[in-house]
Amino acid sequence: VQLVESGGGLVQPGGSLRLSCAASGFTFSSYVMRWYHQAPGKERVLVAAITGAGGNTNYADSVKGRFTISRDNAKNTVSLQMNSLKPEDTAVYYCNAWRPLRGDYWGQGTQVTVSS
Repeated sequence: VQLVESGGGLVQPGGSLRLSCAASGFTFSSYVMRWYHQAPGKERVLVAAITGAGGNTNYADSVKGRFTISRDNAKNTVSLQMNSLKPEDTAVYYCNAWRPLRGDYWGQGTQVTVSS
């Protein structure tokens, strides 16, 4: 099983980034896919989630209206479009795959830094 994130980097406040996560080694469409972030010294926090078929999404209040999660089950990828970025969005972003009774898979994380 592999989850490989990409797309992180340094961006100015108000800017945009698109994170991607490429999955392999499991039945991707059967898993809820989630993005978490973890700021230095803080706990890992759920940012966004999308169900297996992509019909339902859920967002943390802090990112509603700014972030959009999407998935492509044909390509085994999940993305997080992040707009209107704020300094408080600075964190390591992790891709997560979850299925009831099957547990979690995690990526290695990608750093997002929002700073002028």
